[in-house]
Amino acid sequence: MKPLVSILIPAYNAEKWIAETLKSALAQTWPRREIIVVDDGSRDGTLAAAKKFSAAGVQVVNQANQGASAARNHAFSLCQGDYIQWLDADDLLDAEKISRQMAVVETVADKKVLYASEWGFFMYRVNHPQPVQTTLNEDLTPAEWIYRKLSQNQFLPNFAWLASRELTAATGPWDTRLSLDDDGEYFCRMIAASSGIRFVPGAKSYYRISDAGSLSKVDRSDKKLESLWLSLQLHIGYLRSLEDTERTRAAGVTYLGNWLNYFYPTRPDIILQAQALARQLGGSINLPRLSWKYRWIEKTLGRRAANRVQATLPRVKMSAVRFWDKTMHRWGR
Repeated sequence: MKPLVSILIPAYNAEKWIAETLKSALAQTWPRREIIVVDDGSRDGTLAAAKKFSAAGVQVVNQANQGASAARNHAFSLCQGDYIQWLDADDLLDAEKISRQMAVVETVADKKVLYASEWGFFMYRVNHPQPVQTTLNEDLTPAEWIYRKLSQNQFLPNFAWLASRELTAATGPWDTRLSLDDDGEYFCRMIAASSGIRFVPGAKSYYRISDAGSLSKVDRSDKKLESLWLSLQLHIGYLRSLEDTERTRAAGVTYLGNWLNYFYPTRPDIILQAQALARQLGGSINLPRLSWKYRWIEKTLGRRAANRVQATLPRVKMSAVRFWDKTMHRWGR
C-alpha cells in the first residue's frame, strides 16, 4: 500500500483564496492523501468556503483564534499521514508535486531525509509564475543548507517541503511564541533534526503574493518584532549546534545585520542585544543606513518618517503591478 500523505492547511481570513488552494490539494496525483483544514477563528467566510469541500473528503475543523502555529499543531494532531505536506491557505501545489517527491522518497530508506521542491510566486495568474532560483535548490547537508540561508539571506517556503511523520515528530511542535517567521524557525529546526535535504527537480509549488502575509507589510508591533528577534537567535543556535566554526559564526553576524533595519529605531533594546550577540560571534554590526533616496527625508523629518516612506513606496509599486496582473488575469492573458 502506498504511504498516506497528509496535506495540512491552517486558515485565517482566507475566504478569497481557500477554494483555489483546496482544488490544488485535491488535484494531487498521489493516490493516498488526506486533507485537513483548521480554521483559526476566521472573521470572514473562510470556514463556510472550506466546508463546501467536505463532500470531496476534506476534513474541516475550527478553533478559537490562537495563531497559525497553534492551528498547524492542531492539524498535525488530527492527521494520520506517513508523510506531511504543509500548505498555507492562499498557496498552491502543482498537481504532480507530491507524486514527484514521493517517487524519490520510495528510493530512500532513511526516514529523516527531508525533501524540497522547486517553487515560484504569482499574484493572480498562476499560469505565469515567476520561478525562484537559489543556491538552496540542490541536495545539501543540514549545516550547509542553514549556512546558505543565513549567509545569503535565502529561504524556502513551507509548502515546498515534504517530511516523514518520524522527522516531523522529532522536530517537535510549531512554536506558539512566534507570530512572525514561525515557519522559518520551524523548518530550520526540522532541517537541523534531519539527516539531509534531497532537492526534487520538477516538483513545483507556488506562493501567492497577496495583500496579507508579506513581511514588508507586517505591522512592526512589539509582539511581532520580539517574535522576529527570537527567531533570529534560534536560527543562529541551530546552525551552531551543527557546525560551530568561523564561517558559521560569520553567517550569524551577516544574518543579524540583514534584519537589523526592522528594529531600528523603534526597538533600541533589541538593537543592543543584536550587537552584543554579534560580538559574541566574533563580529560586529552597525546601525543600518538608509539609501541615498531616503536620507534627505531622515535629515528633515527623522528616521521614523524615512522608514515609513521606505516601506510605503515599494507597496505603491506593488499595487500597480498587482492591478496590471489582475487585469491580465481577467482578460485571460
